[in-house]
Amino acid sequence: MILSVISFLFIILICVIVHEFGHYLTALWCGVKVHEFSFGMGPVLWQRQGRKNKWSVRAFPVGGFVRLAGMGEENEGESLLPGESFQGKPAWKRLIVLAAGAFNNILLVVALATVLLMSRGVMDLSVSEVGALMPGFPAAEAGLRRGDVIERVGGVDVRNWEEMTRAIRSQAAGQEKLELTVRRGPRQLTLTMGTKAEKAGEPPLIGIQPAIRKLPLSRALRGSIAWTFHMSLAMLQGLKEMLVHPAKVDVSGPVGIAAMAGQAASAGFFSLLSFLAVISLNLGIINLLPFPALDGGHILFVLAEMITGRNMSLELEGKIHFIGFMILFALIIVVTWQDILKLF
Repeated sequence: MILSVISFLFIILICVIVHEFGHYLTALWCGVKVHEFSFGMGPVLWQRQGRKNKWSVRAFPVGGFVRLAGMGEENEGESLLPGESFQGKPAWKRLIVLAAGAFNNILLVVALATVLLMSRGVMDLSVSEVGALMPGFPAAEAGLRRGDVIERVGGVDVRNWEEMTRAIRSQAAGQEKLELTVRRGPRQLTLTMGTKAEKAGEPPLIGIQPAIRKLPLSRALRGSIAWTFHMSLAMLQGLKEMLVHPAKVDVSGPVGIAAMAGQAASAGFFSLLSFLAVISLNLGIINLLPFPALDGGHILFVLAEMITGRNMSLELEGKIHFIGFMILFALIIVVTWQDILKLF
């Protein structure tokens, strides 16, 4: 329980601060006055006046905000000079400030994935090299070793992990024993072994895992960008499924995320970093959705202004975003309640 709470706070802290610093830095770059940078929502627990703005920590660590001048959120005693208002800036500058939070989250994902690919590595499926043996499975009992390269399964030549897996499954269906031709250094060996399924109805296995390769910086960076792109597409597809078939999609709220964070932390630091990358990407993608109260909702209003040439009143836009916020808040309560029910 304690590990889950600490891990959850660690992940939320990193994701929120990275996100809000995107808004903060681009706002300063665009000449917008920042009144407050806050981690958390609700009542103030700690606050300090800095050279440029207030720094705050609030009671509920489920988000944060950067309060910008000219957005109708000025407190008593706060003032701004001409040209410091967010609403007074050109539309393109406002778009940069609004999109910078999600961009920072996605940038964090690329950085984390690059570090993981360089330090932990990735399964090399381009070859049929044995990286690890599963205890109690036929491969270990037959004498297969780590570093062996499987060149042939029965009479079928294999060049990569996919071809090898396909050959094992197809041949295991019709015979009890498999004959593998293996390259071990300069020697070529022939080993005979059976197969075993982990559970009834699952595919037959001989009990081997791919080799792990640590990538150099350039390849790791390319791989992390590709992974982030494909994961983003998968998340968008998941959001589409949630809208079309809501009953079939399992959504987790803060309690569920805390439980998963604790599980990731129990598996090790690299697993926690992987989970951090997934949550950061979720936060970035969701914030860009064109829904009131989200960054994407604000972006939508700016784009509408650019197309029509008309400004919506701050009061009306504020009401729309407030309605959106209340809907999101209600959804969080519902999802959190479902998470709590799952615990019992």
